[in-house]
Parts: sequence; C-alpha cells; structure tokens
Amino acid sequence: MGNRQPPVQQAPPAQKLRLRYAKRGPGRFTSHRDFGRALERALRRAEIPMAYSSGFNPHPRISYANAAPTSAASEAEYVELGLREVCDPAKIIAALNEVLPTGFVVLAATDAVKASLGDLLQASDWVLKVAGAEPGVLAGAVAGLLARDEFPVERMTKNGLRSFDVRSAIISLEATDDETLRLRSIHQTPLVRPDDVMTALRMIDDRVPQQALLTRLVQGPLRDGEIGDPLS
Repeated sequence: MGNRQPPVQQAPPAQKLRLRYAKRGPGRFTSHRDFGRALERALRRAEIPMAYSSGFNPHPRISYANAAPTSAASEAEYVELGLREVCDPAKIIAALNEVLPTGFVVLAATDAVKASLGDLLQASDWVLKVAGAEPGVLAGAVAGLLARDEFPVERMTKNGLRSFDVRSAIISLEATDDETLRLRSIHQTPLVRPDDVMTALRMIDDRVPQQALLTRLVQGPLRDGEIGDPLS
C-alpha cells in the first residue's frame, strides 16, 4: 500500500455544454439510469472529447437535473457535458443523434451559463392523457383539487413511504376535454410528480381512470408566471 501512486489529477473541462433532449416513443419506458448508460455509449461511439473526473476511478463529466419519471415522454430533458476541448454545439448534436438509440433525440445545445441546471429548472408544463373517463369527471375532480388549500398523497420511494402536498406544487391545472389534463407545476422539495396529481384526482373521484400517459412539454426557470428557456 505504501507504494501506491496517487491518482492523476484531471484538467478541468475546457467547455461545459448543456443539451436539451427528448424522450419519445419507446424512449418513455427507459429509466433514467438506462438512459445514462445509453448516453455514455453514444458519447464514446460519437468520439465526443469528454473531460473526466479525478481519482482512482475517473468518470466522464456528465450532470443530470430533474429527469422525467420512467414511462413519461418528454420534449424537455437536460444534461450538462464537460468537454476536454471546445466543440461546435451543432456538431455535437449531429454526432449524438447519429448514434443514440431510437426514442432519444438531442434538440438543442449551448454553452453553460453560470447558474446551475438544478437552479434553472424550476417548473414544468405537462400534458396528461387519460383514456376512458366519463364526461365531466376530470373537470369535476380538478375543481375539487383546486378548491383545497393542501392535499397530501403518499408514494413509496427508495427511502420508504413519503407524503407529498400535491396542491402546493400546482401552478395551474385544467381539463381541456374529457381525456386531457394540462398541468403547470413548480419543482419543490419533495418533488411532486404528475402521477401524484393523478393520485389526488382519484382520491377526490374514484371514477378518474388509473392510467395516464404523461408528456413533459417544457421545463425551465419560472419568470412572472411563465416558464423560460434554461439554455438562453
């Protein structure tokens, strides 16, 4: 042990690049961990010049923030890459889209700003498609939920059963028809997910269907009630 050499200290990234990507079709059923593995393979195949962490087990410098839950589609997922040399963002997009698996598409890339992704991703817009609801059921359940000052629900997490106040996370919620909900929610701690909102609606009216297809349309900083672009 006395002869063990200290780990090589890696140089800091020459460029930090933030990417927006979409989960579509079969991609919605991929877990966040599986996507991470797929992205690392794609980065190697595309020969992206990644920077690495220091230590005895270096890892590519990849940072994620607020990933959508498994089974949710999304047009607004974000990841930050640390590169060992400066690259053209457009070339990174093209190279990754050639090798990423079906269901994942890089939509935009830009140099990172000083604020962290976690600080910028403050709210999301979602569409929830609910098949088989009777006429007026969704609208009635939404009205009942919005009339409450708070509405706790429970969900099993890796740390055990936790309680979430669904109502405090809702900025707006609307049944646009008998099969569609539009949700704008704030990212608070603990994070309230769209499926927690569905649980609350079913608690109000058990005629609300069990299943919903979730799609995140936008996420970013909340400014004057509107969601901005975290890459701008």
